[in-house]
Amino acid sequence: MDIEELKKFGIDGPDEGIFIIVLCTKWCRSCKLLSTTLQQIRDEGFIKLKEIDIGDNSKLARELNINVVPALIFFKDCKLLNKNIRVYGELIVNKGVTIGSFNEQILREIINQI
Repeated sequence: MDIEELKKFGIDGPDEGIFIIVLCTKWCRSCKLLSTTLQQIRDEGFIKLKEIDIGDNSKLARELNINVVPALIFFKDCKLLNKNIRVYGELIVNKGVTIGSFNEQILREIINQI
């Protein structure tokens, strides 16, 4: 999957750099906590970010087999990240997708490995 394919879901992304799509819901407390941390990292200029409520765009979640939120989908230079990332020996990102809420330190480590 690349940025062009995201357009069929109504999503525009940047042509270069790290772009993260966050699949979330309005009622998810973990999603809200994660969102605050990601927005801080975005404001520092390290990433581009797009939050999508799966209630409004369930097609993307189905396409990527995601049925739990929060879920982060990592892109680098227009393409879905095609690698796994381990943090402290644990697989955190599996072929560009991670499920769950993570603290700032883990998120920064993921971004450093991208």
